[in-house]
Amino acid sequence: MFFVSCFLLGGKIVLVHTQSRVFLCLSHTHSISLSLSLSLSLSLSLSAVSFVDCGRGSGLRFESGDPADFRIGADGTVYAARTLHLSERKGQSLKIRMKDAEAQEVWLTHVSFTLPNTPKQVRLDSNSIYQNGGEKRESEREREGGERERIVFPWRSVVVGGDGSVSRVKRDWVIPPINVPENSRGQFPEELVKIRSDRDKINTLRYSVTGPGADQTPTGLFIIDPITGQLSVTKPLDREQISNFHLRAHAVDINGNQMENPIDIVINVIDMNDNRPEFSHQIWNGTVDEGAKPGSFVMTVTAQDKDDPNTANGMLRYKILSQSPESPSTNMFTINNKTGKIITVAAGLDREKVSQYTLIIQATDMEGNPMYGLSNTATAIIRLLDVNDNAPEFTRETFHGEVPENRVNVIVTNLTVTDKDKPGTPAWNAVYRITSGDPTGRFSIPTDPTTNEGLITVVKPIDFEMSHLYTLIVVAENEVPLVGGIHRTRQSTATISIRIIDVNESPNFDPNPKQVKLDEGLPAGSTLTTFTAHDPDRQGQSIRYSKLFDPANWLEIDPNSGRISTITLLDRESPYVRNNLYNATFMASDNGIPPASGTGTLQIYLLDINDNAPRVFPREAEVCERPEPNAINITAVDGDLSPNAGPFAFELAIRPSDVRRNWTLTRLSEYVQLSLKIGYLHSGVYEVPILITDSGNLPMANTSYLRVKVCQCDHHGDCVDMERIMAAGLGTGAIIAILICIIILLVLVLLFVMWMKRRDKERQAKQLLIDPEDDVRDNILKYDEEGGGEEDQDYDLSQLQQPDTLEHDLVKPVGIRRLDERPLHPEPSYPLRSAAPHPGDIGDFIHEGLKAADTDPTAPPYDSLLVFDYEGSGSTAGSLSSLHSSSSGGDQDYDYLSEWGPRFRKLADMYGGNDD
Repeated sequence: MFFVSCFLLGGKIVLVHTQSRVFLCLSHTHSISLSLSLSLSLSLSLSAVSFVDCGRGSGLRFESGDPADFRIGADGTVYAARTLHLSERKGQSLKIRMKDAEAQEVWLTHVSFTLPNTPKQVRLDSNSIYQNGGEKRESEREREGGERERIVFPWRSVVVGGDGSVSRVKRDWVIPPINVPENSRGQFPEELVKIRSDRDKINTLRYSVTGPGADQTPTGLFIIDPITGQLSVTKPLDREQISNFHLRAHAVDINGNQMENPIDIVINVIDMNDNRPEFSHQIWNGTVDEGAKPGSFVMTVTAQDKDDPNTANGMLRYKILSQSPESPSTNMFTINNKTGKIITVAAGLDREKVSQYTLIIQATDMEGNPMYGLSNTATAIIRLLDVNDNAPEFTRETFHGEVPENRVNVIVTNLTVTDKDKPGTPAWNAVYRITSGDPTGRFSIPTDPTTNEGLITVVKPIDFEMSHLYTLIVVAENEVPLVGGIHRTRQSTATISIRIIDVNESPNFDPNPKQVKLDEGLPAGSTLTTFTAHDPDRQGQSIRYSKLFDPANWLEIDPNSGRISTITLLDRESPYVRNNLYNATFMASDNGIPPASGTGTLQIYLLDINDNAPRVFPREAEVCERPEPNAINITAVDGDLSPNAGPFAFELAIRPSDVRRNWTLTRLSEYVQLSLKIGYLHSGVYEVPILITDSGNLPMANTSYLRVKVCQCDHHGDCVDMERIMAAGLGTGAIIAILICIIILLVLVLLFVMWMKRRDKERQAKQLLIDPEDDVRDNILKYDEEGGGEEDQDYDLSQLQQPDTLEHDLVKPVGIRRLDERPLHPEPSYPLRSAAPHPGDIGDFIHEGLKAADTDPTAPPYDSLLVFDYEGSGSTAGSLSSLHSSSSGGDQDYDYLSEWGPRFRKLADMYGGNDD
């Protein structure tokens, strides 16, 4: 063990140990002392101690006090010049002198050596100061308990002035990072470092730490002895949760005054190998083409380790534990032990033999050390992708089939093949191609997507008389070409023999359709043409003809010769003629077994002749009674075509004579204008005869009547007479319907009025049967008498005590009852009031009456107002107006009324004996 003790001289010292180096950092701050425990493992023959200059650069110069055994590099690194044994150096120290030539500052430190298991301490003191290389006072070696040694570092730097005077600069102090291994199993609390200030010699100080892990979440991990400054950890740490802690140490006196600036303490949690590698997936899926060359990439598997990836604890290595199946060799794949990349290493991957491989992959930390590393496994499934390395092969060399002639879209036969590639893939799907035997393209071979069979199909009619047999050469291929080096085999070609079956074919008209041109108006019995058919069969068969479709019934056909003639006049203007064409369909039937028939269409193109006279258009018009404005534009229509139609000649007829007297015609470019010739014509409808002649080679003339309505007009020239309104208005039926609707509405209104009157009468009759004041429904009852006020309170309570004295003339006569009064039944046995004038009997009497009312069978079964207008016979109660009379017995005690509740408390106050 190598123990380091440091003394701070005029600056801040930071000790950082990494493997075998110690870094010394100096900065200009005020002085503070500390003690810290530091442990280093050092091989003196191989390692070194380094000092960090905190940015001072190359201005620092280092000198070794024992250059034979130790040397110091330019960067401040201390090296062992030869192999040393600690037993030789025990009790000795190495003096290291460091000088800053620019600042004229000198530092001196000592390195001492102890045997292993010796406690260590870093103490800040002010024992050594050097100036210009001169030793002022050598630091003392101090052993605590006989086992602690230290390296004394100066804690004040020396600055030499121009006059030779020496001045000291006080520096601050920094604790080097403390490394604590995670998951420690030692005794807790476990001591980490002791913090001391040089001011504790003159003051009593209290030490404390703050920050995450101390007084912040997670709290209580680190504690400090406030007296000794010993910092300890209370429980095991977990680097995977928190990798480092940043604490601040404080030193105050007993009064709480800050004695030193707070210092930062960094505690690094040293990683331990306590986490196994974890794969991202337990099952990895990868693919590779069959027949892939060695070195082909398959996939990459990855695992993670929660331990520090910068240490061996988190450095993973991969390897393949097993391969299943081990065919064609046991090592078909390999994995990059660092990246997890899986590639092929052997040839011979054949999906048709092995379609899938299963690999067990292991990931181990500690750089794959099987003894110290932790490991985990995952499964990699590698599927071989099919490639077209197998050509389809026919199951037979020759296939046979037959098909009737003239049939299309008929499957002749099925071609079956085998393919070792994966079904449903382009490498398995077969494509059939006819290489010879079908020059006219009468056959095609689509593929059944389910069975992969070739379906030889007839796509064009085949004539038995032309060929009795077809021999096809067919080649089977795949949708994708074969991979390099694979060739089509002899079994990929087959011969197909197709026999054609003769059937009775129907006769064929030639040409079909057949067109003839004729003048319209051809008389009945005229021969148009001969429309015949021929039988494609070679047997001698007779053919008979018949008419199948003749919409105007103009034609007939000879059943033996096929001669077509007319049976009526042909008219081009017939509605069955479209674009001068008339279509008729005829049928030819043979006498074969079974009989066959065919149809043919005859198209007759009718040429126009002048056989239709022109007619006036429009047929009706209207004009005003006066000439201005008073013109009608008319023209003519003719069923014939030009030149047998327009232009037309118009002329007014001679008769009747008033036509030419009242009307006149004026020729325009395309129209003729008819207008009044006289100044006024009475309103009415006039038939104007007009003679129209067409322009045919033999012109045809026709007298056509124009119906002209003469009417009164407004200033716009529009008819406004009543006849026009009636003509454009509603008809007689509509008017009658409107009148009927009006009558129905009047009847409904009348019925409603009668019903309302009857309803009012019934309501009045009902009100006569019931007195409004006696109506038991919710009403406001008017009582006209509100009773006396305070002046009318002279009541005689003796009448309540003597109900038998009630005058019998107050009882209502028999037969006179209220509507809400109970029906006449035997009276209930209500209690009779005794004649004893004791005031307490009133309460008993009321309770007994209530009980009797509850048991009364004639009472309604719901809450209602009980009517006490009849109190029975023999009542001695008098009028209530004598309650305050002199006969009421002024010496009675009415205080008991207050016990009956708040409702009787007023009576108790009034008659309770109080004079007020």
